[in-house]
Amino acid sequence: MDSFEFNKIAGAFLFSILLLMGVRELTSVMFSPEAANPASYPVEVADSGAPAGGDAGAVADEAPSLAALLASADIGKGEKVAKKCAACHTFDEGGANKVGPNLYGVVSRAKAQVDGFNYSGALSGMGGTWDFETMNAFLEKPSAYAPGTSMSFAGLRKPNDRANIIAYLNSLGSNVPLPAAE
Repeated sequence: MDSFEFNKIAGAFLFSILLLMGVRELTSVMFSPEAANPASYPVEVADSGAPAGGDAGAVADEAPSLAALLASADIGKGEKVAKKCAACHTFDEGGANKVGPNLYGVVSRAKAQVDGFNYSGALSGMGGTWDFETMNAFLEKPSAYAPGTSMSFAGLRKPNDRANIIAYLNSLGSNVPLPAAE
């Protein structure tokens, strides 16, 4: 390689560096963002678990209890919400297990006890029964209720949807008396 080739390569390298520096300076002149004022968006932080600006009991009074939601639950709406579950579960008496177990008579049934279904370790080691409170907690966010569960469903955020589907599931062979509303 002669000196002329070396000069061309070195010149191209230096030109590239100068071009990058020039573009950076040009863009900083064209676009000069101002720093955000940190006081523009105040974030209130609750002390010791209490909601900001109020009494912890006030928030509890605003949200209806599960018993009140179940008392006003609509089984028809619960059946519509259950269509989200139909891809993985069946609801018929004696129905086959799919990706998830059959949910007929699930209310008051022991957890992880459907014959012929292989439960994840997260649920099979829990014990207990599916009462209204545990079903509500599980349906809200299955991965939070049973960390490590193989159920990939994100959950139902709306308390009314959870109450409706719990009432629908209760009507499928369980017929457990609903808790008394306060």
